[in-house]
Amino acid sequence: MSKNKNRKSAQKNRPKKPSNNAGQKPAFKEQSKASSNELWLYGKHAVLAALENPMRKIKRLMVTKRSHDQYQAALTEIHLQHRALNPEIVAIEIFEKNLPNDSVHQGIALLTAPLPDEHLDDVCVILPDQKNLVLILDQVTDPHNVGAIIRSAAAFGAKAIVSTDRHAPPESGALAKSASGALEALPWVRVTNLSRALDQLAEMGFWRVGLDGYAKTDISEADYGDNIALVLGAEGKGIRKGTADHCDGLVKLPISRTVESLNVSNAAAVALYVFST
Repeated sequence: MSKNKNRKSAQKNRPKKPSNNAGQKPAFKEQSKASSNELWLYGKHAVLAALENPMRKIKRLMVTKRSHDQYQAALTEIHLQHRALNPEIVAIEIFEKNLPNDSVHQGIALLTAPLPDEHLDDVCVILPDQKNLVLILDQVTDPHNVGAIIRSAAAFGAKAIVSTDRHAPPESGALAKSASGALEALPWVRVTNLSRALDQLAEMGFWRVGLDGYAKTDISEADYGDNIALVLGAEGKGIRKGTADHCDGLVKLPISRTVESLNVSNAAAVALYVFST
């Protein structure tokens, strides 16, 4: 099927009915004990990546007595190559006092500020002779899923992730832990209106492709070129109708009938692999 024929067919035959799978998993509420303009990052990969990110402000860096030797070499290297570090060696009780309950902190935590705002026209510029992928999240609210999606998006070379200000999780320790350091590498653009953002991406040269279980076109049959804005909806609800109306086409994954659907982070990883190769 030619590229132009596929694009026209996708626009004419776009399904309007969003997925109506089982209800969406409620957002995880992290009981952060930092102020509104601060957050605790925790876990080896999340913290070490943040320390290497010059955009991160260091307000407090803690390691447990037991983990001090484990992280000493990495912290010394960061200290010599990137910035001055003054880690505090504290008892485990200090971690428990400052971090959410049941945090898998691996004996290291960083009090910092959220990353600066990013903008579409700065981070989504199309570069010639390469794949240009942008990931759009339509009301995906679970921080573990968003963190895992960010990790996959960074792994497959996406330029940025885009979500709304509302109905999207804030930066948090749980999200950063799930992203395993990728939160520092992948720009995250927050917008007030997703439809307008999709129109802006179209004007910039992106083809807007939504992932939907009711689509007629299999993702392996889709041919939209190298500049893709991939849109994913929340588990259960899927892509909203208003968002789908701003897509150039919808595609589906070839899932076996024995499995009703994939977790949104798993679906994102599969789709990103297809569009990045």
